Amino acid sequence: MEKEINGKIYQIPEHVAIILDGNGRWAKKHFMPRNVGHSQGAKVVEQICEDAWDLGIKYLTVYAFSTENWNRPENEVNALMKLLRKYLIDCIERTSRNNMRVRVIGEKSRLDDDIRNSIDRLEEISSANTGLNFTIALNYGSRDEIVRAIRHVADDCKKDVIETGDITEELFSSYLDTRDLPDPDLMIRTSGEQRLSNWLLWQLAYTEFYFTDVLWPDFNKKELIRAIEYYNTRERRFGGI
Repeated sequence: MEKEINGKIYQIPEHVAIILDGNGRWAKKHFMPRNVGHSQGAKVVEQICEDAWDLGIKYLTVYAFSTENWNRPENEVNALMKLLRKYLIDCIERTSRNNMRVRVIGEKSRLDDDIRNSIDRLEEISSANTGLNFTIALNYGSRDEIVRAIRHVADDCKKDVIETGDITEELFSSYLDTRDLPDPDLMIRTSGEQRLSNWLLWQLAYTEFYFTDVLWPDFNKKELIRAIEYYNTRERRFGGI
């Protein structure tokens, strides 16, 4: 869709995926504990959801906790899980207020029971909402996602649900965590890092990448508009032609 922003007409990406990077560095910069940076980053996520919908973005997917994040110091992981518990509970109220639909992708089995229960409740309560489609990646790693999908395909082949000749890109995509979502049009990574870090490797095949030095807790609507402006400078091509 097209939208006027600051007097100019822009093509708005339907689906934006964001790697939320720089919380720890933001905290260090402000002489605060890393946990404060994560807390501030969570507040920014809340605001960016509203900003994205206001700008006409229909799908927003954020990389909140990767499979590799378990390797961080135990106290930091525990603090992140505590923050996640509070965020999920608060998110239930926000989804009703903002008409936002929430999904959680990733390998949930490693998460504690109470967190999984909160996820189930949040997804159920928001399932009929018609506003922003907000997806949170928790204990997510793209290689893990692809391996899990391959196992499910193999199981269905054994059960004669499908035949190997039936396997296409479209069929394989239906086994991924993101099967109910369109592929992202724009991927944003904050904090100056320029790598994917095991994030949506299959889904980002034709996505435009935008890297910014802004740390995630400093990211705001103005920065999101800058990413959209960059997106509009790109000539969208598919198939390498």
